[in-house]
Amino acid sequence: MRSTLKFAVPLAVAALALGACGTKGGDTTTPAASGGAAACGNYKIGMFGALTGPNANLGIYIQNGVNLALDDYNKKHPDCKVTLENYDSQGDPTQAPALAKKAIDDKKVVGIVGPAFSGESKAADPAFNEAGLVTITPSATNPKLADNGWKTFFRALGNDATQGPAAAKYIKDTLKATKTFVIDDASEYGKGLADIVRQDLGSQVVGNDTIQQKQTDFSASVTKVTSSGADSLFFGGYSPEAAPLIKQLRDAGWKGTFVVADGVKDQSFIDNAKDAAEGTIITCPCVPADVAPAFQTAYKAKYNEDPNTYSGEGYDSATILLDGIAAGKDRSSMVDFVKSYDKKGVTKQLKFDAKGESADIKVFAYKVENGKIVSVGEIK
Repeated sequence: MRSTLKFAVPLAVAALALGACGTKGGDTTTPAASGGAAACGNYKIGMFGALTGPNANLGIYIQNGVNLALDDYNKKHPDCKVTLENYDSQGDPTQAPALAKKAIDDKKVVGIVGPAFSGESKAADPAFNEAGLVTITPSATNPKLADNGWKTFFRALGNDATQGPAAAKYIKDTLKATKTFVIDDASEYGKGLADIVRQDLGSQVVGNDTIQQKQTDFSASVTKVTSSGADSLFFGGYSPEAAPLIKQLRDAGWKGTFVVADGVKDQSFIDNAKDAAEGTIITCPCVPADVAPAFQTAYKAKYNEDPNTYSGEGYDSATILLDGIAAGKDRSSMVDFVKSYDKKGVTKQLKFDAKGESADIKVFAYKVENGKIVSVGEIK
């Protein structure tokens, strides 16, 4: 799923451009510069998310961005390199607590990019908070995560309290749909998002249903949707279920517009749904690849493809932690560093409010056209 083709010259040029995009922030003097080689902590940052399993693509897209940030950092600090420790959750909340303990027990780990999914965040973040290990999620969007009082929790994107209303607005104002059926997958992410869409659409919702992750037969849901007269369907969930769901709906003759969110913004959805994916609308609090040309160039040079869902947010999240390391921060002082961070990243101005939420929020709409996911603009 990842190409390892590397073109050194374009990558080096783009890396220089990326390194110049900060506008303001704290001191980033390297530990080695102030205290010699002995001051180098041989620190690690962690990547916590699905790297294998049915939702692996989303985790890999983030990991790609993290690795690119590490490349840029280590080129500038060859005598004090930072390494990446991967915590492959497979997107499974039941695995999250043990992986969190593993990260916490490794005292060289000074910060975590992730957890990537809302369910695993809910399961792991209490332990991270107790241990004082900062986490910056580039992709977990359930709004309730920020309501737990976790001092170590930060989110580098908008949550579903912004994505849900944006999706509902797009359905009403752009699609001009009047009868919407809503389905969720019962996950922390999927149900939370679908419930917000239900609330915002109000009486326009003509039916509701819940499916389960790893489900493959959606005949009961198909019958409900087709008999409801719905001209649109919002699905809160992930691509492994979205693909067979829309395929079975199209096979049953349903002609409405399929609307999904960031959990489905993955090429595997198109690969598995085939022609049934055409016309699908995808919302995401993630910026299009061409918003950051230097990052896009560097990413493509390293991976031979454009940045994908949350690659840029993964890069930004890692960069915040790496800037902290460059400023001499360790695990105990990293939280305060992140809390006061204020620099321009590749996706947005990187700054957090008192709850750890991103202070710069945008939601974009994408559409599946000719087998590709293309941006159709910001939802305003």
